[in-house]
Formats: sequence, structure tokens, C-alpha cells
Amino acid sequence: MTKEDRDRAQARLDKATRATQDARSGKADRDAASKAVLDNMAKLKALRLAREAAAPPVPVKAKKAAAKSKKPDEKGPAPALSDWLASQQSGGRRT
Repeated sequence: MTKEDRDRAQARLDKATRATQDARSGKADRDAASKAVLDNMAKLKALRLAREAAAPPVPVKAKKAAAKSKKPDEKGPAPALSDWLASQQSGGRRT
């Protein structure tokens, strides 16, 4: 094995070592970022729960049954699909 071959092999090993270290540090960065997000979410949830506990309960109003009445602009039930398609074709539309 020549010196040039040994240098190439050492360069490959160094490159692989660097890649492994970069992957580890990248994972650590991602883990730290996700932990920060989860911690922030937990803090916000605790604040929300404390605010809701401190506020007096809101009284629930009973819903009145609205009388169903037809609006003046309603024409009645919609026509059957086949009737509607026939009117569209006779009107010159391609359906």
C-alpha cells in the first residue's frame, strides 16, 4: 500500500467520522428544539387552565326553540335531479 492509498483511506475515515459527529449534533439540536416547543406548550396550557379556574363560570342560557317558518324567498322543495338536468339541456347547457 502506497502513501497515497493510505492518505485516501484516512481521508475517507475522517469524512465518515465527521458525518457521524454532524448527525449526532444535528439530532441534539432537533431534540433541544422539540423539547423547547413542548415546554412552551405545557407552560401555555398551565396558564390557560389557571385563567379558566380563576374566572367565574359563565351561565349557560337556555336555547329557545325557534319556530320554523318558511322564508318568503323560498320556493319550496327543489326539483328532482332528472328534471333539473332536462331543463339545463333544454336551456343549451352541456351537463
